[in-house]
Amino acid sequence: MTKKLIKILLLLLTFYPAVGQTSFYNQLADSALTLTKQKVTYDPGYFQIEYPNGDIPANKGVCTDLVIRAYRKLGIDLQKEVHEDMLGNFDKYPKNWGLSYTDKNIDHRRVPNLMTFFSRHGIEKEITGNSTDYQPGDIVCWNLDRGITHIGIVCRKKSKDELRYLIVHNIGRGQVVEDCLFRFKIIGHYRYKR
Repeated sequence: MTKKLIKILLLLLTFYPAVGQTSFYNQLADSALTLTKQKVTYDPGYFQIEYPNGDIPANKGVCTDLVIRAYRKLGIDLQKEVHEDMLGNFDKYPKNWGLSYTDKNIDHRRVPNLMTFFSRHGIEKEITGNSTDYQPGDIVCWNLDRGITHIGIVCRKKSKDELRYLIVHNIGRGQVVEDCLFRFKIIGHYRYKR
């Protein structure tokens, strides 16, 4: 009886951390999905915002703002986390904008910066053409051509054919959920939990 009890306890101890992680990523996927109910006009403009926990006006945003807001619903402030990482590691971040210093108003709102942050502090997952490799709560980044990048979150809703999860993103029509995982070239695939 004692050996059986020990086996059960060991099984539970190995199972529950995975459940906690899955639960977090499901919550992230669900928080992204709830954002599709909020009317948002696509606006890539520069805004001066509070720090930490700053946000642009709630009725405006781009793809990165959706990711930032989804994480914020779970108590994670990507504005602060990206800014602090860039302060100490500026040389590791892209120089696409010709800046020589950080800017807490915009750094976290740039896809290449989020990709760098997620690869440094999260799990960088393999980029594949297999839809089952993309799970709820995953962050996916795309190249839209001409140097334009895009980011979204895999949600728990499935495509009509049930073959892949849908993506919550903002590509110009507000915060929406769509079957667009393989519509563009995938350049990043991450999981991030603080």
